[in-house]
Amino acid sequence: MTTTPPPAPIHPASLPPVLVLGGGPDAEREVSLRSSKAVAEALAQRGHAVHNSVINRLTGPELATLPGGVVFPVLHGGWGEGGPLQDLLEADGRPFVGCGAGAARLAMDKFATKLIAAALGVPTAPAALVNPADRGLPLSAPAVFKPVHEGSSVGLHVCRDDAALAAAHEAVLADIAANPGRVYMIERALLGGRELTVGVLDGHALPIVEIIPAGGVYDYTAKYASPETRYTVAPRLPDGLGEAITTHALALARAIGVRHLCRIDFILGADGVPWLLEVNTMPGFTGQSLLPKAAAHAGIGFGELCERLAAMAVRDGPGPARAASPTMCSGSAC
Repeated sequence: MTTTPPPAPIHPASLPPVLVLGGGPDAEREVSLRSSKAVAEALAQRGHAVHNSVINRLTGPELATLPGGVVFPVLHGGWGEGGPLQDLLEADGRPFVGCGAGAARLAMDKFATKLIAAALGVPTAPAALVNPADRGLPLSAPAVFKPVHEGSSVGLHVCRDDAALAAAHEAVLADIAANPGRVYMIERALLGGRELTVGVLDGHALPIVEIIPAGGVYDYTAKYASPETRYTVAPRLPDGLGEAITTHALALARAIGVRHLCRIDFILGADGVPWLLEVNTMPGFTGQSLLPKAAAHAGIGFGELCERLAAMAVRDGPGPARAASPTMCSGSAC
């Protein structure tokens, strides 16, 4: 793999006070609170002035009253990660970590992401939107139901047989009826495949991480509550497969307009094909989170990772993503 070091971190003395945002109104609020607390503590330990603010669904004027010269929004979910908060941050005018609003909306939309991937030649499983007016389904089991605009496997239904599919369909229809505007998709399930994820840091691919959930499904519990979920950084893969997955991840991140960071998930099917699952533009920053694990393997500790991201925001300022050259990095040269 080619290695190109990203920009050197800004010296702590030249980094303005950092406003770390956590919480939000989304289903992943508790994870966000843990992530934002960890980021704020790590930045403070490296000598930065930090303001850690827990928010709900704040307004532009409310955001303007919060102190800090650069904003690090560590929120996960449709509002905090999928565009609305990024609209406020762009209007606020301060540099902020992460995607601009347009890219955030694209990446949060799992169906739109699949369309972009297909246009790029990135393998993605057959899928369709669920129309609550239709009792029939375009796919049979094994299949997966997913909310189109949620993350962290919120609302995930894995259906191994037709009975499970029918029961999950009823649950999905009830959820849509109770939450107007919620959109679900159904996707062909790739059961038993190896789950692989690629972290992207400033246009550079971090080492691949393999996820091995004890129960076979990497759902919300496996991500944040199960001590039995195992992770292997830089796993052994068939020749050329790691490079192919990394190339797919970087091409997709660039096409969406990702800036600073993202994590892109794949599943390696029995056919040997790495199938795209989804893109996360603000991955978790908890003890079990995958992008920090990959960065640490590449020689970038948690505190330095947070510092680099704040420095990237200062470098780029507010606004949409700028084009990045896709490169791969591993080891201490990252």
